[in-house]
Amino acid sequence: MNNQSKRHFEMLDGLRGIAAIAVVLFHFMEIATPDYSDSFIPRSYLAVDFFFCLSGFVIAYAYDDRISNMGISKFLKLRLIRLHPLVVIGTLIGLLAFIYDPFSDLAESFTPLQKIGMFLSGMTLVPYPIVPQRYFNLFHLNPPTWTLLWEYIGNILYAIVLIRISKKVFWILVGIGAVLLCAVSLHSGYLAVGFGGDDFLSGGVRLWFSFLTGILIFRSRWMLPNMMSFFTFACLLSVVFVVPYSLTYGKFIDPIIVLFYFPLLVALGNGNRLLKGSKICRFLGDISYPLYIIHYPAIWIFMSYVEKFKPSMSEMTTIITAGTLLLIGTSYLVLRTIDEPIRKYFRTRLQG
Repeated sequence: MNNQSKRHFEMLDGLRGIAAIAVVLFHFMEIATPDYSDSFIPRSYLAVDFFFCLSGFVIAYAYDDRISNMGISKFLKLRLIRLHPLVVIGTLIGLLAFIYDPFSDLAESFTPLQKIGMFLSGMTLVPYPIVPQRYFNLFHLNPPTWTLLWEYIGNILYAIVLIRISKKVFWILVGIGAVLLCAVSLHSGYLAVGFGGDDFLSGGVRLWFSFLTGILIFRSRWMLPNMMSFFTFACLLSVVFVVPYSLTYGKFIDPIIVLFYFPLLVALGNGNRLLKGSKICRFLGDISYPLYIIHYPAIWIFMSYVEKFKPSMSEMTTIITAGTLLLIGTSYLVLRTIDEPIRKYFRTRLQG
């Protein structure tokens, strides 16, 4: 099947955008109310697992029947062209926000060499957790890029190993991933792990299960035919993010959602045949990755503002609402004016 004629999964695009917006709100709320029990959207960290599952499904759908002809090298170059321009853009924005944060002098605590190290770390995705004052992130200038590191690892493993193994072996690997995911959740109390220098490998476990499950959904042709609207899909995903936080039950709830509910949603999206709402789905799909990858510098500035001025909840609510809308608009602008032209340029060169 020619790649240009392949079906586009509008509902899954839309869900990706909903998940990205949930991540932005979650990060704002982490600053406004650090206790997850007080957040209205406490489980949005599970959006990462949903992203990994979607990624596995889409990669298998797009490349399973093409990669043998194009070769591993071209596949990896295409993935780099798709993902890395925004990694660079997000890191540049993060550096500027760190140095010129109007509400904090944290940057002055680090030497120029350390700042260069942070910048190079963000550009190359080589972890450099050096800021314990702010959660010891693997990539301080743009923390969400920890998931891109694992995304790249997953893509490399897909091209070299996963494309070649049998479905039986795949099931075994998925089963091992499920056991490890449960172990991580039981140990940590939840699955909001993998972003820091003290739990680096937990991020790999989250990728392991969800990415492989996404591939398995495609290869097993799991689909649940339906005519559900995008509104229904959006509610089915959003309900996950608002499940109340619980120290007692979270370690059980998170694995249940990731192991069973997210694969179910992907299978439903795979089987959906309703085209109404495709424009909003396409928009949400377009802004999902740029929104996810460039929003966090704004969170750092918001954190500095909250630490300095101690605003009321009503004031923070206004800032969070306006900030989220502004970030969505900025993401679309960055996508159209910077990211897409860069990707087009490099794709043309690769094909030429």
